[in-house]
Amino acid sequence: MIVTEKLFEIEDQTEKLVQAILTSDSIESYKINRQTMYASKDVRDKQKAFLDAKDAFERIEAYGNHAPDFRTKQRAVRQAKRALDVSDEVAEFRFSETEIQTILDLVGMAVAKTISNDIKVDAGNPFFEKGSHSGCGGNCHAS
Repeated sequence: MIVTEKLFEIEDQTEKLVQAILTSDSIESYKINRQTMYASKDVRDKQKAFLDAKDAFERIEAYGNHAPDFRTKQRAVRQAKRALDVSDEVAEFRFSETEIQTILDLVGMAVAKTISNDIKVDAGNPFFEKGSHSGCGGNCHAS
């Protein structure tokens, strides 16, 4: 790659974009929610319960239905994970995380679309609408 003034301009614009994102309300909300989540004793307790249940299940998982209490331990893992996921602190953190991912996806899509509509952008959110890109158009498995 040949270094030109244009490259330096792009680098400057990129730095401005990064700074704008870092000073946004979404990032501030993310930082607060992250700190709140990690400081919560309730979250730590639920996380420990989940990890303990997961460890107990992983010890018998290879034996499948033949292991005693297989279904009970499997259900305990799911319940502990659900309890962790629905706690207010974790839910707020995940919401703010998704909000930031959406911002980054939009920026990536805008840059790609500016260059060409044919550029595909891998969005981090599986529910993110990808504009006019609709995969193979239903002809992927045509014989």
